Amino acid sequence: MDRGYPKDSAVRFISNHHRLAIEERFIMMRVIVRSDVAQIRRSRMQKLEDLKDQTIFIDGYNVLITTESLLGGHPVYSCDDGFLRDSRGIFRSYKISSLTALALNQILDLLAQAGPARTEVLLDQQMSRSGEMAELIKGMMADRHLCGTARTARDVDRLLKATRGIVLTSDGNVIDSLDHVMDLPREIARRSGIRPLTL
Repeated sequence: MDRGYPKDSAVRFISNHHRLAIEERFIMMRVIVRSDVAQIRRSRMQKLEDLKDQTIFIDGYNVLITTESLLGGHPVYSCDDGFLRDSRGIFRSYKISSLTALALNQILDLLAQAGPARTEVLLDQQMSRSGEMAELIKGMMADRHLCGTARTARDVDRLLKATRGIVLTSDGNVIDSLDHVMDLPREIARRSGIRPLTL
């Protein structure tokens, strides 16, 4: 990729050469990032303390699913750009589980500690029970006196790309359109003593 080959072609060539399974190919697509892109993304990464008194936007399912994967012992990888990504590929089939409350508690407890001025959680409307999830999160935010809201939207990525605050996400397409981003699951992993996988 650093020699100019398109990512899809490069990953397909290497995967075919080494006869990688479908899941291994998916991991490669998630983890491998061209060096110059990785460097730019790393330069935009904020720390937890940088959230204080800031307006923040959260890519709801992106952050939640990665956190659930961490806490549930599923594979989570430290990618070339420094962000954590899981390999479950469950976005469309996501269901609220016993891990959901645990993950939300970890996420919102950290945010309450960080002290942002306002927090807005965006959830993909296309996901099943997203409205219910938004109400659950709003209630948990109120319990922690976090100013803000949680809501559903049909175009979460577009909304996040247009924000002027700090965005919490590991979605590369979103990160590439922003100046300030944070990987909250990475902070959760660090505090929990969980070591993400590397290739």
